[in-house]
Amino acid sequence: MNYEDKKIVGIIASNVEPEVALNVIGHLAISIGKYSDAEIMGKPIISDKSGIEHLGISKFPLIVTKVKAGKLRTAIEMAKANPKLLVADYPKDMLDTRTDEELVNSINSKENEKLEYLGAIIYGETQDVNEITGKFQLWRLD
Repeated sequence: MNYEDKKIVGIIASNVEPEVALNVIGHLAISIGKYSDAEIMGKPIISDKSGIEHLGISKFPLIVTKVKAGKLRTAIEMAKANPKLLVADYPKDMLDTRTDEELVNSINSKENEKLEYLGAIIYGETQDVNEITGKFQLWRLD
């Protein structure tokens, strides 16, 4: 499999502060890594010339983008409608709660349209991911 066959795109709502954006992407990356297929990873352990081991990284590109909150919600909905894509989303409830139990209770108590999304990561075949995220602006400090 070629490294260009699949793609990982992080999406951050444009109103999210940089320090929060890093937290959002970090949590989402762990989730995508946990629930993705085995082929997402390159070589699991890479030894340097000294024999020191380093954990491998994803063999597919990870691009971080930003969009307005409405477009983020639409992207999440489109990605979840495609069964070939893996989607991790980050509702604001994740910042507003302290424990996993509080988070579960908070999300369970709301209809989806009441959730405010701060970010998401979409993983899948490049063409499918590009159909949703291809025109999004790369994330950067303004």
